[in-house]
Amino acid sequence: MLILSLDTTTRAGSCALLRDDRVLREHTGDASHDQAERLPADLAALLEHEGVTVQAIDAFAVATGPGSFTGLRVGIATMQGLALATEKPLIGVSAFDALAFLAARAFTARETISTWIDAWRGEVFAARYDDGQEMGAPVVAPPDVLLDRLTGPTRFTGDGAAVYESRIRARLGEAARFTTPIAPPLAGAVAALAARAFREGQRPLPHAIRPIYVRRSDAELAADRKVAAGRDGPRPT
Repeated sequence: MLILSLDTTTRAGSCALLRDDRVLREHTGDASHDQAERLPADLAALLEHEGVTVQAIDAFAVATGPGSFTGLRVGIATMQGLALATEKPLIGVSAFDALAFLAARAFTARETISTWIDAWRGEVFAARYDDGQEMGAPVVAPPDVLLDRLTGPTRFTGDGAAVYESRIRARLGEAARFTTPIAPPLAGAVAALAARAFREGQRPLPHAIRPIYVRRSDAELAADRKVAAGRDGPRPT
């Protein structure tokens, strides 16, 4: 079984090729270039390096977010195009699940895992996992608000945790633990989780993919502000 996966939730992103349960190769993108400039060339280079044709892929996988709205659209559209062209399934995987998967695989002790993805504007997208299970819905909030809710030792992972590492350590002291690296590439984990879903019989159609935004887009927020301004503005006498 061959899985080709792509993650565009971070600026650098990554892609990977997995055969059965082994990642043959994982490539981290060049963060100095936009995702749209690098795709699908990065995927083509990965396949060429491993001597695999796109027709040989059994299923495609893509990280569904959260992350940059533009990055998610580019990544999902790229993989939808490949899946449609080859008539193969496209499996979506949460970036939170991918981060938690890597953290749990690296550490055998049962502990709370807090996955933080940088949401800019002084906020992070966050989800909490206990014993491999996601606890509650993901949120977007300032780091200090999230830290106030934590009790006991917690292992942090993700680029949001890397951005706010010093603040986390200052607030939690020895209760704060981190993965190594703090912000790992995700495409390999996305492929592994997609392979698990594929073995379980999941064969989603490419158009069924839904991005995980958590935060509403700027366009939606701007539209709401216009509506509110019209509703609250001066009325004719």
